[in-house]
Amino acid sequence: MPKAKSKIQINNRRASFDYEFLETFTAGIVLSGTEIKSVRAGKASLSDAFCYFSGGELYVRGMNIAQYFWGSWGQHEPARDRKLLLTKKELKGLANDVKQKGITIVAVRMFIAENGYAKLLIALAKGKKEYDKRQTIKEKDIRREMERDY
Repeated sequence: MPKAKSKIQINNRRASFDYEFLETFTAGIVLSGTEIKSVRAGKASLSDAFCYFSGGELYVRGMNIAQYFWGSWGQHEPARDRKLLLTKKELKGLANDVKQKGITIVAVRMFIAENGYAKLLIALAKGKKEYDKRQTIKEKDIRREMERDY
């Protein structure tokens, strides 16, 4: 029996401003019991999250999941590195792409899937230059101004 669709979505707003996304992937996350409870309560932050390879496996660093408020036993470390779950083919492709200069993997959005598991949307990204960021701000202001006129 499928579970109800969750409204939990934790976004990294800064990522789309600082990076140009080349390709996106949905990865599972290895979490402990109190971590998933905190995520379901919406107590997580992706503001400085990025991914790196270690021993052929992909990890996310900088993702902060607050300690679970409803108990003190078995608490997790809020800022620990967490393993991401992808297929071997996806991992091999990402490892080859990251070797290029200026390419990185950033965490874009965390959500609870229909099956109840926490998922992380990651993106293969290239950093924007300062003038690209100014162009993004200008386009956003123009779009906002046009919506106001209507």
